[in-house]
Amino acid sequence: MAPEIVILNGKVLTMDPGRPRAEAVAVAAGRIVALGTSAEIGAMAGPDTKQVDAEGATVLPGFIDSHVHLFGGSVEMGYLDLYGMQDEEAVTAAVRAYADDCPDDRVVFAVQAGYDLMGPGRETTRQDLDRVLPDRPLAVYAPDHHTIWANTAALELAGILHGGPVEAGAEIVMAEDGTATGALLEPSAYVHVLKHTRNGGRDMAGLITGTDPVPAPSADARAKDKAALIAGLKHCACHGITGLHNMDGNFYQMELLAELEEEGALIARVEIPFHLKSHDPLSRLEEAEEMRARYASDYLWCNRVKMFMDGVLESRTALMLENYPGTDGDGDAVFTAEQFNAACVAADAKGFQLATHAIGDLAVRRTLDGYAAAREANGVRDARHRVEHIEVIHPDDLPRLGALDVVASVQPGHAAFGHVFPPHGIKDVLRPDQWPYAFAWKAQRAHAARLVFSTDWPVMPVDVMPNVRAAVDPMDLGAGWPDQSQELLETLESYTVGNAWVEFSEDRKGRLTEGYFADIAVMSHDLEAMEPSELGSARAVLTLCGGRVTWEA
Repeated sequence: MAPEIVILNGKVLTMDPGRPRAEAVAVAAGRIVALGTSAEIGAMAGPDTKQVDAEGATVLPGFIDSHVHLFGGSVEMGYLDLYGMQDEEAVTAAVRAYADDCPDDRVVFAVQAGYDLMGPGRETTRQDLDRVLPDRPLAVYAPDHHTIWANTAALELAGILHGGPVEAGAEIVMAEDGTATGALLEPSAYVHVLKHTRNGGRDMAGLITGTDPVPAPSADARAKDKAALIAGLKHCACHGITGLHNMDGNFYQMELLAELEEEGALIARVEIPFHLKSHDPLSRLEEAEEMRARYASDYLWCNRVKMFMDGVLESRTALMLENYPGTDGDGDAVFTAEQFNAACVAADAKGFQLATHAIGDLAVRRTLDGYAAAREANGVRDARHRVEHIEVIHPDDLPRLGALDVVASVQPGHAAFGHVFPPHGIKDVLRPDQWPYAFAWKAQRAHAARLVFSTDWPVMPVDVMPNVRAAVDPMDLGAGWPDQSQELLETLESYTVGNAWVEFSEDRKGRLTEGYFADIAVMSHDLEAMEPSELGSARAVLTLCGGRVTWEA
């Protein structure tokens, strides 16, 4: 029987060490059925076979982004993007024009607002945003999604102008006069504002509470949320993405994606974790078991528990071994060490993989301590526990990554030298002795069980190739900052078969091998022939997931 699709004349990177390269691929019934020369594969085609000419460009396994927030990223595609703006006049013009276009929004909402939005060295306040938009509630999201700044009207609408309750590690920053400055640090501080945004904060419920939205969404709300997810999945597909590891989760999000799967609209394979919060009783892990049992298809499943250990460097909420330069603060712990160790032991005992957000060097150490506690209590197994971000690590903890078989899950574009965010602020939050161990990809690759790459969309765009460029061609920050550049092939490995291994799927995806899922990306360029600085301009021209065309330029 003739294949349904053949891809010819490609520079095929199979990621299979037994047969690393080919020219052509044949696909049938959702699987790869043959690889070979263009002549060999072309001869297999029948009259109804779709023939794709790769024109000498790279063909490789579909990208798996192993750290995203799918629902939030999908919803934020519809908001005002302030990326790169650093001037009150420009911000004002953009916000007012956008506000005119969304008269029904209770809160005018913008994303990708830099910490220096109002200008270099200036902290954004509610009074600044009052000038930007004086007559309507306005809130703007930092790229890292750990801070929101709100104007007076938004704070009043949310009921937190004079403060309010927050969880450990979060803060409604207050001025001396007893009113909020406008800065809301960490999810439990800004959740009050998100409730009034276009999707009612439902897109962030899996991150902020780890539970389902309250009240239960109406039919209209569900339809709006599904439409956003469909748009987001299509956006991922256009970048060659066939798999996503979500980093927040609840049953509501699972239900929406399961409905899309039934309708044939789930065009990427998505893993959703159970999000355990620091205030949750460990009995909630019974819900995680229910989620794992209920959702276990090739396109939608749960096998992981996600936790947060700290915040981020930019707001000085990342948890550090020593105080931040020039301050008496060392960040904010989300879990106590005792709580976290107990959670790790309990979740690991139930066979879950663990993924923990840990950015500061003390956060990374405590995370490794928790994973060690799980091993000691439950025994050694093939757990593939993950540490997410690892932006700063103490050199003493590098060998522990390997000793504990821990996966280093990092985002090249987040780095100070990743070409996405301005690098100038990093020296304000790190001491020179920490620079060699900041975003230390080479050391992590040498020590960790695996080094895998992702974007953390919508913290940065889900676009794969600018992130690849960040890894292969990082910016030179000068003395004290070691070269962290990665080889192209190892970078692509960390985006394909590496991420398939992390999700325990290395026997069926992540490689172009006979019998594996036909999850394939055909690129616009021969990536190996490109200058490293130009890699960000390459794009996917065809994406297949399970042999189905999910994107075609």
